[in-house]
Amino acid sequence: MNAEEYLQATVDKFVFTAKKEYLYDGEGLWVSIEDGLARVGVTDYLQQSSGDVAFVNSPEPETEVKRGQELGSIETIKADVAIKSPVSGIVEERNEELDVSPELVNEDPYGEGWLLLIRMTDFESDRRTLLTAEDYLPVMQSQAEEETKKR
Repeated sequence: MNAEEYLQATVDKFVFTAKKEYLYDGEGLWVSIEDGLARVGVTDYLQQSSGDVAFVNSPEPETEVKRGQELGSIETIKADVAIKSPVSGIVEERNEELDVSPELVNEDPYGEGWLLLIRMTDFESDRRTLLTAEDYLPVMQSQAEEETKKR
């Protein structure tokens, strides 16, 4: 991991990262814009706080999704985590590698552990709800601090 590409926050003994060029929904998902497509994945914070991923449930290609609509879940040793779409559009591709290697979500959340590729239908509207890495970092830090208080 190239440290120049990431922002990081430390809470207690945990270090969480956010990739600078990505956008974030505040619910633990990132979005990378690639030629009108949104590559969507789980943030470093969500994968760390949820535990080891055992199974990823995501929609098939051609499924229409709306921002805020549940699009699947991640099953971990700690809990089942519902995933809500950060953008509206049509699922172009799901990361089939996760069917055989769900641990990629934990090992490489901003790379090989991506979840879906979505052809966006209303990015102008969706963009207003997404955060830059700089804006997401304090949200992530606050969420992590709240989580550590529960322990």
